[in-house]
Amino acid sequence: MPENRHPTLQVLRYGDMRTFVVARLFGVAARTGFQAAVVWHVTAATGDPLWLGVLGLVEFLPVIPGAFAGGPFADRHDRRAIIAASQAVACLSAVGLYLFASPDAGALPLVLATVFCIRVAWSFEFPAASALLPSLVPRELFHNAIVVNASVRNLAFAAGPVAAGFAIEAAGVGAAYAGAAGLFALSIGCVLLIPRRPVEAEAPAISLRAVREGIDFVRGRPAILGAMLLDMLAVIFADPTVLLAFFAEEILAVGPRGYGLLYAAMGIGTFAMAAALLFVRRFARPGRALVAAAVVFGVAALVFGLSRSFELSVLALVVAGMADQVSQVARSTLIQLSTPDRLRGRVNAVNMVFISASNQLGGAFSGFFAAATSSVFAVVAGGAACVATAGWLGARIPALRRWRPED
Repeated sequence: MPENRHPTLQVLRYGDMRTFVVARLFGVAARTGFQAAVVWHVTAATGDPLWLGVLGLVEFLPVIPGAFAGGPFADRHDRRAIIAASQAVACLSAVGLYLFASPDAGALPLVLATVFCIRVAWSFEFPAASALLPSLVPRELFHNAIVVNASVRNLAFAAGPVAAGFAIEAAGVGAAYAGAAGLFALSIGCVLLIPRRPVEAEAPAISLRAVREGIDFVRGRPAILGAMLLDMLAVIFADPTVLLAFFAEEILAVGPRGYGLLYAAMGIGTFAMAAALLFVRRFARPGRALVAAAVVFGVAALVFGLSRSFELSVLALVVAGMADQVSQVARSTLIQLSTPDRLRGRVNAVNMVFISASNQLGGAFSGFFAAATSSVFAVVAGGAACVATAGWLGARIPALRRWRPED
């Protein structure tokens, strides 16, 4: 293939990269479909947003200790084997819920325990998968590799919840768990087709010293720390995902299918933006793009919280997803290209803590805040807080705004 082809086509020349993104398609569709099923299950069984806050806390609890082990482990062992083993745990967990979880509140302890186990496994999978990607293509093509991977992953973000919504309506929440288990199995098969890639240098054994080395690396680089912090706070404040079942049932009155579409709308937006980014140049200053994306994300959350139209609500979530995709690409480019391979597992473990804090603690914050006020107020206030936070951090951390891939 001629080298003057578009960088995206050059990325797809690499067979291991193609296998990796197919594995991500199946794995992310499984995970998002499973998550949508769990949120629906808990909401239908309790009818109380307080339990969604509890769910968020259960998902976050294993992340920090998991990161202390998962980051150094990914820098020392076969990363694709770690991914496959982690997804095997998720697959068996989904099978367990399919076989034993009843649709009423009596199954909540089993659901929460299963979610906890899956989050432990994910604490090992995330740093391993993030560290594996840069080794699949040359450095000069890495930005495009992020976008290609994100395009496929975001297609899965959209497809997983939609499939879960249809499965729940047709045969109950157990059918969604069974579908997730099948997709996890397909992902494992693809991951194991990728040849082993050793890290560039032997990492230290799992220890506090090894963990501290990754933390110190992040702390010493304001652009990396600022990118992680901005993304975390934006999602904690403004992500309405955990409250979508309440909006679908009580405010928009659209039922399980509408819930599936609402849950998938952000994935549709991220996929659309990722596809668009395939045909544009890489960000000259990713930090500036990250700040702008956080502002748009907050405004979209505001619109969603105030909307009483299903179509407008879907559109607002699509725009939020588009902004989130810009944020993901900008953040990943900045973090991965600033980190040597021997530290990528540990630095991505730190990033995982920030992401989990945003997603799971954000879910807990939204659930508890909605229980204390209302679902609408929680989303609207969170959107406003997101916009204010993005402006403040953008002004306070000039290194974030100025960072370039050449640095």
